[in-house]
Amino acid sequence: MIRVKIPATSANLGAGFDCLGLAVDLYNYVDMDFCDHVVISSSDNTPVPTGKNNLIYSSAEHLFELCGKKLDGLKIIQQNNIPMTRGLGSSSACIIGGLVGANTLLGNQFSKDELVNIASEIEGHPDNTTPALHGGIVTAVLDDSKVFWVKQEVKNRLKLIAIIPDFQLSTVEARKCLPNQVSHMDARYNLSRAALFSASLLQGKFENIKVAVNDKLHQPYRMGLIKNGKEVFQKAYGLDAYGVYISGAGPTIMAMIDDDNTIFVNEMRAYLNSLGLTGWEMKELAIDNIGTTVENVK
Repeated sequence: MIRVKIPATSANLGAGFDCLGLAVDLYNYVDMDFCDHVVISSSDNTPVPTGKNNLIYSSAEHLFELCGKKLDGLKIIQQNNIPMTRGLGSSSACIIGGLVGANTLLGNQFSKDELVNIASEIEGHPDNTTPALHGGIVTAVLDDSKVFWVKQEVKNRLKLIAIIPDFQLSTVEARKCLPNQVSHMDARYNLSRAALFSASLLQGKFENIKVAVNDKLHQPYRMGLIKNGKEVFQKAYGLDAYGVYISGAGPTIMAMIDDDNTIFVNEMRAYLNSLGLTGWEMKELAIDNIGTTVENVK
C-alpha cells in the first residue's frame, strides 16, 4: 500500500482570479492499494462517498482509462484534515491524491506535466490542483486544454492565518454570484495587482501586498456570501495583516501576517467571539514548497 500526502491550497490570492495559487502545510492523506472491488473508508470518521463516485476513486479510474487499463477496484483510506468546501482546495486534494496514487501504482506512466493537465481537465481550472501537486506559489494558465505554469518557492517570514467559517460554500454556488462581463477598467485593475502580488511576495516587499490582494472580479461579489466578512477583513488589517483575501471561492478568509506578529491570533479569536462567531476556526499555516509526496506503508 502507498500513502499520498497532499497539501491544502489557497487560490486567487485576491486579484489572481483562477490563475494564482499556493500550497500550505495542512495535509490530506490517501492510502491506496489494488483490490478486486471498491473499498473506501475514512480514518478520521469524516463522511465520504464509498462508491465509484468518490472523487479520489473516480480520478484514479480516469487515469487507468487513459492508460487503457481496466480497474476492478481499489482500497482507499482517507484522512481528511483539509476542511471540505471551505476554499482550501479539498476537492483538488482528492483529485491529486487519486491521480498521483494511481500513477504510482501504474509505475509512473505519466509525468508531472501530464498530471497537471489531467488534473485541470477534471477540476476545470488549474489554480488549486497545480500547487497541490508541485507546492510553492504557482501561476497557471489554461490555454486550449493545456496548462502553462510556473512554480516558485517562497522562503520568507510570512505566516498565513486561515479564518474558517462554520459553513460550507461550494465553488459552483460561489461562481453563480459573479457577473458575466466586467469592464475594461476592472480587468486592467486586476491584471496589475496580480502581477504585483507574485513579485512582491518573492522579493519580500510585503508593504505591497495590501494593494496587490485588492480585486474587482470576484471578491466584491462573494463577500456578500460571508456573513461578517467585511468586518473580519477590517479587523485583520487593524491587527497589522499585510494582506487579507477570500481563499479560493470562500468562505475561508486568509490573512498574511509577519512571523513576529504575536497578537493576531488571540485578538482575532476574541473579536470573532464578540461577533458570536464561536464556531469559526483559525489555523496558523506556512507555505509548503514541496507539494504532493508518496511513500510506501505497511
